[in-house]
Amino acid sequence: MPAAVSETERVGPRPPARPDRRLRRILHVDMDAFFAAVEILDDPTLAGRPLVVGGTGRRGVVASCSYEARVFGVHSAMPTAQARRLCPHAVFVPGRHDRYAELSRSIHAVLQRFTPLVEGISLDEAFLDVTGSERAVGPAEEIAWSIRSAIAQELRLDCSVGVAPAKFLAKLASEAAKPTAGPAGVQPGRGVVVIRPGEELAFLHPLTIETLWGVGPATAARLRRLGVHTVGDLAAVPCDVLEATVGRAHGRHLGQLARGVDDRPVEPERETKSVSQEETYPLDRRDRDGLRDELLRMADAVATRVRRAGRVGRTVTLKVRFGDFTTLTRSRTEPAGVADGQAIASIARALFDAIDVTRGVRLLGVGVSSLAAPGPASAEQMTLDLDRAAPPRPGGVRGDTGAPGGAERPSPAARRAAASGAVDSVRERFGAASLGPAALLGPGGIRVKRTGDAPWGPGAEPPGGAGGPRSGS
Repeated sequence: MPAAVSETERVGPRPPARPDRRLRRILHVDMDAFFAAVEILDDPTLAGRPLVVGGTGRRGVVASCSYEARVFGVHSAMPTAQARRLCPHAVFVPGRHDRYAELSRSIHAVLQRFTPLVEGISLDEAFLDVTGSERAVGPAEEIAWSIRSAIAQELRLDCSVGVAPAKFLAKLASEAAKPTAGPAGVQPGRGVVVIRPGEELAFLHPLTIETLWGVGPATAARLRRLGVHTVGDLAAVPCDVLEATVGRAHGRHLGQLARGVDDRPVEPERETKSVSQEETYPLDRRDRDGLRDELLRMADAVATRVRRAGRVGRTVTLKVRFGDFTTLTRSRTEPAGVADGQAIASIARALFDAIDVTRGVRLLGVGVSSLAAPGPASAEQMTLDLDRAAPPRPGGVRGDTGAPGGAERPSPAARRAAASGAVDSVRERFGAASLGPAALLGPGGIRVKRTGDAPWGPGAEPPGGAGGPRSGS
């Protein structure tokens, strides 16, 4: 019997001038209830029980939950307090970002074995372009099942995979492949769902408009006023009417999606566009000095991540949310890029000092955007202040920096970059809390703000400040 021939081999190579997007084979791999599954992996006694992962305090948010918890209506992004009301007998555990990131790296290592074209979207999902891998590895559907099997066998975790000619269709397919939870209990999913070329509209058009990227409650309400309820309804709306309803760019985008058009490539090296840190506090805070220290702590963490990405940023943004949920954002754009914590903190503090915090701060955040590679685009602003530009030579002539051997003295930006690099080297060798700003030194050492530190809100406030990490068991 002759060997099976893939569709790519039957149709031949893509024409270089006008590639047929219908020949693309895009996979979307999405872990099933990832954070909850990791907690069950590490503590098998949680298996089969309603489990909620996230901020366990009264201001926390659900990051993930087991399918057993979803039976009761619990879902991600829901306030933890609401989840407790819906499922009071659930087990509530705080999230462990470091552990999830560790397993995420292992998952991506598995994906890389099938194709180098892997675009990570988050810790628990990724796009893969396997168009060029079919000849060597097998048809896309077989690759999808192989990925699912490898992750299950090697990591003891489950995932769902969608296969389609376009990214957004592959994501919708992976959603259709997932387990479901409802009044009848937990129903297993199909594991892999394939949308073949020519089947896109048959799969897409019966879906509700909310399934499309970019259709939130406000957009959905506008579209429903036009009598649009399904993606098929949306595809029938004339472009000019759609653009007049939701805006030109957004309308054009939704019209293309409704027709199954999504030419975006899988991008293995996604450029970092912004970096931010924020924290929700268990109680509203009014201590300005303490909050200024928090800004330094966040700025130090943001700067570390900016440097790790090999970037500098020009725009620093401050975010303040008060107890009544009023949110203020303030930003400042610098002429030169910054990537050290002290500089970012200085800008954030200046923005913060103009804000009245007597109302009580619920959330505080610092972000850096307008990122670029260090170089001419991020060079330090030149100055006409000759006294600051170059100190006098010993003989009274300006221009010599006084550095040994007559060498030019490094600019302030260069000195800050060198100091930041030294800090990074020490932390890489001895740990993140081994070195930091003196203002962050406390009885327990340096209070470093780590990535994933309370991203879903504060933990529970146990009586007396002590207690185990789990509740509701």
